[in-house]
Amino acid sequence: MSFLVDSLLMVFSLVLFFGGGWVFFLKQLYRDYEVHHSIVLLVFSTTFALSCIMFELIIFEILGVMESSSRFFHWKLGLYAILFVLIAVLPYYIAYYLIQNIRIVPQKRHIRVFIAAGAWCLTLYLFWRVGDPFPILSPKHGIFSIEQCIGRVGVIGVTLMAILSGFGAVNCPYTYMSYFIRHVTEADIQSIEKRLLQTLDRIIAKKKKIALSERDRLRQASLSTPSKGIWGLLKSAATSVSATTPSLGPLKQETGALEELSRQLFLETADLHDAMDRIEYSKTFKGRYFNVMGHFFSLYCVYKIFMATINIIFDRVGKVDPVTKGIEIAVKYFGFELDIKFWSQQISFLLVGVIIVTSIRGFLITLTRFFYAIASSKSSNVIVLCLAQIMGMYFVSCVLLMRMNMPQEYRLIITEVLGDLQFNFYHRWFDVIFLVSALSSIGFLYIAHNQSAEKTLHR
Repeated sequence: MSFLVDSLLMVFSLVLFFGGGWVFFLKQLYRDYEVHHSIVLLVFSTTFALSCIMFELIIFEILGVMESSSRFFHWKLGLYAILFVLIAVLPYYIAYYLIQNIRIVPQKRHIRVFIAAGAWCLTLYLFWRVGDPFPILSPKHGIFSIEQCIGRVGVIGVTLMAILSGFGAVNCPYTYMSYFIRHVTEADIQSIEKRLLQTLDRIIAKKKKIALSERDRLRQASLSTPSKGIWGLLKSAATSVSATTPSLGPLKQETGALEELSRQLFLETADLHDAMDRIEYSKTFKGRYFNVMGHFFSLYCVYKIFMATINIIFDRVGKVDPVTKGIEIAVKYFGFELDIKFWSQQISFLLVGVIIVTSIRGFLITLTRFFYAIASSKSSNVIVLCLAQIMGMYFVSCVLLMRMNMPQEYRLIITEVLGDLQFNFYHRWFDVIFLVSALSSIGFLYIAHNQSAEKTLHR
């Protein structure tokens, strides 16, 4: 295909991915919020489209779609575009909308622009300092080289990837396996609901008593003969308050304690209903399927933790992609007659495709949950821009690490595009953060699970 046809294909893909990001933004992230600023929607969709374009170029690289020179050009163009968005556009707008939510800052446009520009300069300085402690660059790289930007984005993105991967590797089997489901019965739910209703009745009775006492106080104040002058009015009011407040103080404290207890009982009731729903779901065909997948992912989690530990201890980084290595083992030890180059290309395409789809899907699901957990009508613009920043760095790092899952001949253009980076460092850094994240998640879930078990025993 000619360069023009290749460019039209990339433009069509960019428009398609842009529309996907636009629909996801409106249907998922802003489903319960009003879109106040179209620039937020535009920047988010652009970041999503540029991220997906990089994954598409990886698939095109394996399939041999487009001419080599065209792929290289669009690799460079897409990479420069997403770096510009991540380093220049997103930090500036995050600062701009963050300042807009601060009441003490004068809300004149030129003042906001000036302060946002200053905040962007500070962010750029901190971003530049991120790379200093890490051995990510060679001394020959200039200050304005692409390696300077990719190296720093890679450190942040790989850290985020490792944290999410470590938590996901532990949380996935914990969520899917029926072994970890909290065992509750209908009697448990009825008992906690009965306690909740009794507590609410006590709260209503005490609030009614407080209301009656305050009504009697006001009635006595109105019936008593007021003294003449302002001083007499103040004296009578102070006398009535001092006479009634001590009797109502303990009653109000008891009411506050009961309200706190009712909140805890309500949350406990919701947890029990969720556990009961999980028990019912685990009995379905889909629930049994996910239970089997949970056992598989638990083995995968143990394997990943073990391999990460081995890689850290022995400072080991794989030189051959897993597909080619697996085919070589099959040919050598099992005597299969296979065309290693052909099958490594086909299976690598499937593996990379699965990694791309699962990475995008998993990250968008996490993105949606996180947004709903912390967003509000005022902060939603800032939060969605921050999530777009995380998304862009996450996907750039995916490309950086995915290079190791590709055969040697397909790594060349990615290596050439990304620059002369210390790729081995990123894989070791991923293993370190993954191990810390996974072990921390195990500890956190262990404590949470034990607390749920103790609540069940104490009922």
